[in-house]
Amino acid sequence: MAKNVLLTGGTGFIGKHLTDILIENGFSVSILSRSDRENTPLVTYYKWDLKKNYIEKNAILNADYIIHLAGEGIVEKRWTKNRKKVILESRIQPIELIFSVLKENNKTLDAFVSASAIGIYGAITSHKICDENTPPANDFLGTTCQEWESSVDKINSLGIRTVKVRTGIVFGKNEGFLKKLVPSFKSGFGAVLGTGKQYLPWIHVEDLCQIYLKAILDQEMIGPYNACITDNTTNSRFSKELAKLFGYSIWLPKVPPFLLKIVLGEMSDAVLEGQRVSSEKIQKMGFEFQFTDLEKTLVSCLH
Repeated sequence: MAKNVLLTGGTGFIGKHLTDILIENGFSVSILSRSDRENTPLVTYYKWDLKKNYIEKNAILNADYIIHLAGEGIVEKRWTKNRKKVILESRIQPIELIFSVLKENNKTLDAFVSASAIGIYGAITSHKICDENTPPANDFLGTTCQEWESSVDKINSLGIRTVKVRTGIVFGKNEGFLKKLVPSFKSGFGAVLGTGKQYLPWIHVEDLCQIYLKAILDQEMIGPYNACITDNTTNSRFSKELAKLFGYSIWLPKVPPFLLKIVLGEMSDAVLEGQRVSSEKIQKMGFEFQFTDLEKTLVSCLH
């Protein structure tokens, strides 16, 4: 019998790629979904409803591994007080629901792997390079990620190996971060945001999915790991590279911070600031990134 991996957020951008990679590697995949979906020979769907605190228990009971990817988008909507609550709860509530089923049924797992984010280091731009021992920031992103990861520790308290994947900006073919930017850059209206000096730690979706695969296979992996390239890409460099691929040099002036603050409110911090982040820990575990060159990676995502 193939080992089963249960995914939350399995129908999203990262989840779709991860499903294919898990199947290619001989796993069976189950996905928690809010809507009715027909099972396929390769994927089993289970229902859950966070608003009703409901989950099909068999989804948990039949799982050997769980990978938690679910969570509302950070930059989808303005950060109102209610939106902040939704962002946090959409990450923590699934873990608490899974924890309760595991505990009530004395169910164990080979591993529980959760997404996290490099936002734990805060919306700050500095020359400091953050590693997994860097303390969480006190801003919204920092505290959200800290609470997110603390909820994962409840799973760990059951004696289950847990891994936290602190993800950078994810690049994929016409998906994710690039999907939002390509239309304006393609039309010749690309621009640098703010000073352009803010760092933009990135990772290709294929590398990210391979990290998740390694996290379930490698029993030595425990705790947090940064999942991004350490190449010190800034917003300015990224913007110029993207414009170049569409055949022009950026001609628009930099978008001033005050304008982004007016339009985005507090959420502007997420695009105006960015830390340098080290990937040394995951590389010391033997992981090799396949996408390390920014220009070549962008080309692969656009063509």
